[in-house]
Amino acid sequence: MKDRRDRIETVLESLLPPPSVAPIRLHEAMRYAVLGGGKRVRPLLAYAAGEAAGAALDRVDRAAAAVELIHAYSLVHDDLPSMDNDVLRRGQPTVHIKFDEATALLVGDALQSLAFEVLTDATLADQPRDQIAMLATLARASGSRGMAGGQAVDLASQGKPLSVSELEFMHVHKTGALIACSVSLGAACGTLSADELRGALHFARFTGLAFQVVDDVLDATESTQTLGKTAGKDAAGSKPTYVSAMGVDRAREYAAELLEDALSGLAPLGARGQRLAELGRYIVSRNS
Repeated sequence: MKDRRDRIETVLESLLPPPSVAPIRLHEAMRYAVLGGGKRVRPLLAYAAGEAAGAALDRVDRAAAAVELIHAYSLVHDDLPSMDNDVLRRGQPTVHIKFDEATALLVGDALQSLAFEVLTDATLADQPRDQIAMLATLARASGSRGMAGGQAVDLASQGKPLSVSELEFMHVHKTGALIACSVSLGAACGTLSADELRGALHFARFTGLAFQVVDDVLDATESTQTLGKTAGKDAAGSKPTYVSAMGVDRAREYAAELLEDALSGLAPLGARGQRLAELGRYIVSRNS
């Protein structure tokens, strides 16, 4: 994990516009939003899937960077006053606090555009049609049928009790879509059989849900200092969560059950799925 985190940091730094290039303030804010923090779960999953698929590492670099740029853009926009209205992210002031709200909007827009550029200006797949399919995968995962759609459901659900199945619908889109995309793009840089790819995507789907369950538990149980973002925001904002639906203890049990379901999908990969399995266990056992 340390090796891959260090690697993606270097890759992202090289892909982001330098702060000396105009418009300087926007480029400074983009780099502030992306570099120097975060768990890098999505790039780690892309690297692990690429390893399972026998992909060249320099190809996976760009797939991993693309999903992290989309994730970073989503965090910048999620923190805006019109969304979650948060002032702290990764232990630092959020982008709209550090710079201003208009700049934060432009940062998100620019990071989203850069993500697609990153997938187009180098060869990532042997066949051009396969690389075009990667673009479509990222677009679906990011848009109204994926992350943005899940965020819309989240905003519309504040103050309303949701069942576990309704929560899962929300988070399959809001969180799970980009996690599944990370695995899909990493695998697309190499070669997996149809059964292996289905298993990897099964793993990603259930891991994405487990990630969100753990996030909800951590928001309810850990401190702001530990999380690097404002703790207790879910309850304060009357947001429906797995904790509000089933309680902390049951939510922890549910995350462990989802992990077991996720790991079952890796059977077709055999030993090549080890890195994905390790990341699944990390996601469920993390404390921040």
